[in-house]
Amino acid sequence: MKLRFLSIFAAAALLAACESAPTDTGAKGGAGQTSPAATSGIVKGSKEDFVANVGDRVFFDFDKSSLRADAKATLDKQAAWLKAYPNYAMTVEGHADERGTREYNLALGEKRANAVAEYLKAAGVAAARVKTVSYGKERPVALGSNEAAWSQNRRGVTVLN
Repeated sequence: MKLRFLSIFAAAALLAACESAPTDTGAKGGAGQTSPAATSGIVKGSKEDFVANVGDRVFFDFDKSSLRADAKATLDKQAAWLKAYPNYAMTVEGHADERGTREYNLALGEKRANAVAEYLKAAGVAAARVKTVSYGKERPVALGSNEAAWSQNRRGVTVLN
């Protein structure tokens, strides 16, 4: 038994010793700075760029489908990005928290998705690129029966296709 344990330990130590240090291959930006996209490996204009650098979701107040000021700021950034990269279509998902009936939350999720979609269209995103879907309370991002979880689940998410 001790021999088996020692053999496993020796093999793990040997593998750990073989690990090499990462090399710096990131592109340098101005004044010797490494650009955020280069260090994180995110390609500009990719879906990952949209999520990480623009933001793919906006949040709503309880029982509301009207856009808050912070949501409009995020949607303005989304619209600018989407106009710069017109090859993407999108689906706007509407979500609700767990309170209320399934039917009520599906209707509320639809209103939220439509509010986001209409704002993006008004900001210059072609209507043909935008679809909406409501998931109501069926796809929570945060589990729990408290305000912290509910506030994360009351959202509109822009998913690039």
